[in-house]
Amino acid sequence: MMRSFVFPGQGSQYIGMGYELAESFPEAKEVFQEVDDSLSQNLSRIMFEGPEGDLNMTENTQPALMAVSLAVVRVMEKQGGFALADKCSYMAGHSLGEYSALTAAGVLGIADTAKLLKIRGVEMQKAVPVGIGSMAAILGMEMDVVAKIAAEAAGDQICEAANDNSDGQIVVSGHKEAVERAVALASEQGAKRAVILPVSAPFHCALMEPAAKAMAEALAEVEFKAPSVPIIANVTAQGEGDPATLKSLLVDQITGKVRWRESVLWMRDQGVNELVELGAGKVLSGLTRRIDRDISSQSIETPEQIESYLSKI
Repeated sequence: MMRSFVFPGQGSQYIGMGYELAESFPEAKEVFQEVDDSLSQNLSRIMFEGPEGDLNMTENTQPALMAVSLAVVRVMEKQGGFALADKCSYMAGHSLGEYSALTAAGVLGIADTAKLLKIRGVEMQKAVPVGIGSMAAILGMEMDVVAKIAAEAAGDQICEAANDNSDGQIVVSGHKEAVERAVALASEQGAKRAVILPVSAPFHCALMEPAAKAMAEALAEVEFKAPSVPIIANVTAQGEGDPATLKSLLVDQITGKVRWRESVLWMRDQGVNELVELGAGKVLSGLTRRIDRDISSQSIETPEQIESYLSKI
């Protein structure tokens, strides 16, 4: 069995995530406390109790999801008596999940990652005033078709394919009017579904350039170590191991397309036949099944799921 551990991105959050871990394992509680301390904020209380509006603020969502993923990592390592990297060939994460992967692979410390994700969330929200940008999911169409629709819809505005999540699940991002045109065009051209997403900013498109510049400055202040296993970068959809390259790709990721489908296929082509999602929800496990059903996929978040997996690994 050749395995990769993968980490979820924005959209997987929910009130109560991580609570059972914190109550069951001191090592998980320590992760949440470290994140709270690094941000000078009681983020864990927002995660555990809400309100939902606060958790869904991008600046809170991003470090919160990382915290849950790293709590799962620490529990697995402590209870299993191994380093996570010794049990996999690669790690990867969807958008902000790439930061979780880098942290799990020893490139960054939890406190530094929490601070970076807080900045990332703030700057991504600041980059485009509310109401100016939008994102939409286009279902039932392939990447090349959606890319053409986005280009046609853009006109003198911005509309780009932002997330290549799986076969038939592409997200476009850009100016609100252009995205709405893309939805109409996709519907006319036979999309199974084309819907505006309830997001607060147009992520992963050229409108995020101000956030990319801010993240370049923030990342320049942080030391990156070599990862214990290669990280599949969203931007290149292949394994990367050079610290300077990994740092640069995080800047590119802000405006670049999340090439998740290609990343999973790249791992498969290297011989990976098991993807294990660590953290909140099971979005990536579902995408894996859509991309290639021959790849085993599962999600690990709860104490019971951790115990079950450790008994088999």
